[in-house]
Amino acid sequence: MIDTILIKKRFCGPPDSGNGGYVCGMLAQFLDGIVEVRLMKPPPLEKPLLVEHTGDGRVQLKNGDAVIAEARKGRLDIETPDPPSFEEAREAMTHYVSEDEHFFPTCFVCGPARREKDGLRIFPGRVPDRLMVASAWVPDETLSDVHGIVRPEFVWASLDCPGAFAVLGTGIRPIVLGSITAEILKRPTVGENCIAVGWEIASEGRKRFAGTALFSETGSPLARARAIWFEI
Repeated sequence: MIDTILIKKRFCGPPDSGNGGYVCGMLAQFLDGIVEVRLMKPPPLEKPLLVEHTGDGRVQLKNGDAVIAEARKGRLDIETPDPPSFEEAREAMTHYVSEDEHFFPTCFVCGPARREKDGLRIFPGRVPDRLMVASAWVPDETLSDVHGIVRPEFVWASLDCPGAFAVLGTGIRPIVLGSITAEILKRPTVGENCIAVGWEIASEGRKRFAGTALFSETGSPLARARAIWFEI
């Protein structure tokens, strides 16, 4: 059986390519546990992409001969901070950038131009007196499996953009995901109040290192990730 992935236009990051977290989450499902996914090229939209197992534990996403992304088993050595409350996360969203300021306003995860039940509408803003950004998130039924649980690729997507806004600080400039290592502890249910957070870990030239996590309203960890971003 030949496995393929088709990234629908709905799941874009930049207008003409797939959202990095979503694409990585789709590919990560071919492995178990903690998975590291590296993006090599912008994932094209509305085109069947081949999933190829290399035989040495890696899984590649390919467009013809070009490798778009590569997944492998990973390690995740990060300390996850305590989250703000759901109300504090909702308040932090009021400090988010406007549609006019946003570099990718139609991004599936964080685009302010996306409407409810179309984008995730995760809008991570600064949390006062905390070195983090946060957003409230209530997943809708379009993200659900048959059991009312949010599908894994959307949990991965929720771990994507909070990292970008954590490392950008007050400067709004284009930034793209290079790689992400993530672990899902428990997938949320549709309609569950969730808290998405991001924090900066380090920087090195154009590279930015970020941690992200998803929590339940009670503060229980649902998922966590470490990502490398590149300013463009």
